[in-house]
Amino acid sequence: MTDLLRSTRLRATALALAAAAGWLTLGASPAQAQATAARVNRSGDFIVAVVNTELVTAVEVNQRLERALAEARRAGATVPPRETLRQQVLDSLIDERVLITHARDSGARVDDAELDRAVANIAAQNQLTVPQLRDRLKTEGMAYSRFRDNLRDQLIVERLREREVAARIRIDDGEIDRLLDDQRGKAAADIELNIAQVLVTVPEGASDAVVAERRAKAQAALARIQAGEPFAKVAAEVSEDGKREAGGEIGLRPASRLPDLFVDAVKGLAVGQVTPAPLRSAAGFHVLKLVDRQEANAFKVTQTHARHILLRLTDREQTAAVVRRMEQLRAQIERKEKSFEAIAREVSEDGTAESGGDLGWVGPGNFVPEFEDAMNKLPLGGLSTPVVSRFGVHLIQVMERRDVTPELKEIRDQARNQLREIKYEPAYLDWVKELRLRAYIELREAPL
Repeated sequence: MTDLLRSTRLRATALALAAAAGWLTLGASPAQAQATAARVNRSGDFIVAVVNTELVTAVEVNQRLERALAEARRAGATVPPRETLRQQVLDSLIDERVLITHARDSGARVDDAELDRAVANIAAQNQLTVPQLRDRLKTEGMAYSRFRDNLRDQLIVERLREREVAARIRIDDGEIDRLLDDQRGKAAADIELNIAQVLVTVPEGASDAVVAERRAKAQAALARIQAGEPFAKVAAEVSEDGKREAGGEIGLRPASRLPDLFVDAVKGLAVGQVTPAPLRSAAGFHVLKLVDRQEANAFKVTQTHARHILLRLTDREQTAAVVRRMEQLRAQIERKEKSFEAIAREVSEDGTAESGGDLGWVGPGNFVPEFEDAMNKLPLGGLSTPVVSRFGVHLIQVMERRDVTPELKEIRDQARNQLREIKYEPAYLDWVKELRLRAYIELREAPL
């Protein structure tokens, strides 16, 4: 997913909020933008793009480009040619300005309490108190009120993104039906069988007389079983395979890992029944007993009662710093310095903060995949390491689990959620593309 609003950033060691000339133009009126443009020209920098009333400068593009190259080198990734990457960086910055403009025009609001919490978290992520943050901003030439306004813009963008992209996603009943049919088909393929056998081997290339003698031995074993002797006893005495000491039991296995001959032979049997005649395979003759059949319930789900702490990422380049902050919070919980609930109420940046981060009982498909995968791997009472999602960085704790077969409406809702997650990324990219087409964008060449 395209990163949002990377121009608003705090490095782990120092603030860089005022380093890029383009940053200072966010939220500017046309007159302010013109004044900023004049300062840019005097400084030797130049404007590479005008997006509505906002500016993107060469300094900002170059700084973003160098950071992208440094990150690629650290990750050992292959990067495109420098000019290609520079164009990608410019496009990203333009998208950011387009989103901010749209967010402001939408009328969406972020209250002061939520903004205060976000400011406090940014300060903590950079190992600063809020007063220290204000002082650092002042030394970098940025007014604290301006910093809060820019942060408010970013929070509004994130809120608007979730609302407007979700509204664009359309899922009809036919799509849900097809997904559920697919799940039923997979569940049928996942049936598990425990089959016991008496194997009477037939040597490769055996004569007809030997084959007849082997068939008769298998038939005699079947007759003993049909007469009431325990299958396990007959298998132990007659069978010529490695499972004879276990009564011939192969053990519970997915049907997909068993020979088709065996699966087809026991398909019509009830548990405890034996095949009516020996089966012939390349190995010899088999007398089979269906010991157990476990059919998967396509819609039986494990629900999880979990809680989380969320620190939002106003800037994806701050991920490492936010993760470090979350690790500190995790350590406080493990040392029992503070409870999970207390920290959630204090710092979590979503609607569950007041309830101590409690998410309630939730089934599969209700969370983004990276969150759900991490949650599902946790034991009861387990505390995750920091988990990064499109919403920010989470700390997750599992409180309870239960297996349930949901009502039909819940099953369809889960399927709808799965489809919505699949469609989210394309819908988001289309949304940004449309906003960009409606925006005023002027690209400028470097001055001679």
